Amino acid sequence: MTTHAPQATQPVTLPASLDEAVAALGAMPAAVPVAGGTDLMAAVNKGLLRPSGLVGLGRISELRGWHYQDGHALLGAGLTHARMGRPDFAALIPALAASARAAGPPQIRNAGTLGGNIATAAPTGDALPVLAALEAELVIAGPEGARREIPVSHLLAGREMLEPAELIGFVRVPLLHAPQVFLKATGRTGPGRATASVAIVLDPARRGVRCAVGAIAPMPLRPLEAEHWIASLIDWDGERGLAPDALAAFGEYVAAACIPDHAPPDDGGEAPPLPPAVLHLRRTVAALARRALGRALS
Repeated sequence: MTTHAPQATQPVTLPASLDEAVAALGAMPAAVPVAGGTDLMAAVNKGLLRPSGLVGLGRISELRGWHYQDGHALLGAGLTHARMGRPDFAALIPALAASARAAGPPQIRNAGTLGGNIATAAPTGDALPVLAALEAELVIAGPEGARREIPVSHLLAGREMLEPAELIGFVRVPLLHAPQVFLKATGRTGPGRATASVAIVLDPARRGVRCAVGAIAPMPLRPLEAEHWIASLIDWDGERGLAPDALAAFGEYVAAACIPDHAPPDDGGEAPPLPPAVLHLRRTVAALARRALGRALS
């Protein structure tokens, strides 16, 4: 005997190419694409999702590697965190490799994919602040071989969404050949979900610093004014070092931009103080930003 009610049979399609997967989604509009399944199966096990069909992406070899295109790396959406954490990938995109190594325990890193991290768009997704700092773009595959490109930040912010029968095929990332750092804080020792994360990317060609803060908001935050200010202090033609006071000021600037004080009331009184938990989170973001920039410049 079983205590579980019988479940209806769910069709499963295993396409061999990206266009076949798009066609399968077009034929079964209610079907759900699945690669690693780390988030999908968690939702199914909790009873939050009951897909009427599945389109498995695991046999699409073109999504599991990368190639070079016009100074960019075109990363397949099926790249696992474990694969991105290897030394050869880390030599190309160090911050993304660092975020992949921090994505969780081995079973999660072996199954979870880059595309799944983006499509799920969980605020704690470790790859998301790195992709935001890199200003990466998505290559979206649509019906009849159609392709279009959108910034990752647009999808995460809801400014542009996937249309029916569209899939994330590739992620286009610039190869900057410059220091990059990803750091995150968790609520416990060892791998875990981030309470805050920071990605720092140096762009010497444009004499710029890009920073993105993750896990503290529904999408990664870019403190643009802090980026421009600190970039103006760096000697791009010299050793690129900064005094500890400048690094500390940058951390505070980033934290205040991402976790601002309460606005004063309309009657002109004083603004209420931030709760202790929020102040602690702000201090955490400041420390991560300070350390990440210091490591990048060193």
